[in-house]
Amino acid sequence: MTARITDSADVSDDARIGDGTTVWHLAQVREGADIGEGCVIGRGAYIGSGVHLGRHCKVQNYALVYEPAQLADGVFIGPAAVLTNDTHPRAINPDGSVKSAADWEPVGVVIERGAAIGARAVCVAPVTIGAWATVAAGAVVTRDVPAHALVAGVPARQIGWVGHAGRRLEPDGDHLRCPATGRTYQIHDDELREVTA
Repeated sequence: MTARITDSADVSDDARIGDGTTVWHLAQVREGADIGEGCVIGRGAYIGSGVHLGRHCKVQNYALVYEPAQLADGVFIGPAAVLTNDTHPRAINPDGSVKSAADWEPVGVVIERGAAIGARAVCVAPVTIGAWATVAAGAVVTRDVPAHALVAGVPARQIGWVGHAGRRLEPDGDHLRCPATGRTYQIHDDELREVTA
């Protein structure tokens, strides 16, 4: 198996593209990027220098993933979502000189296994999005998101919990239940844990 890269994509020779990955039209993958197996990089998406994507990630059309972002396996990045990398952005220094790469240090967004970032959402680095969490479309994330949390708004606030299938969990006695999978969860010390038999 090999990667599929369309003719109009701009992929650095120094990028690593995993088997079974597809890079669609007009996408740009910069030097040192490391993209795992079975990923999909949508039309016009940008993957910055040294960005790491785990296996089976989806970066939808026109999403911007700036370095040094780190995405674990199975992460979904919605259309036109942005993962930033500069906490104090400026084009020039206080003396008026143009900023160069030496004038700032990029900070990244970390997204853990199975999490999803909705369309046009913005994650303002440095933040960590916990495993299986969901960031709603259009949200602006300015602080860490716990695993399985559902966050929405500007700035993003937690409005619920989601299971592994991405569906909002529903109350079921002292537990929460996923309507798609039937899996049961409980909240313990502000963390969601799956209830096992």
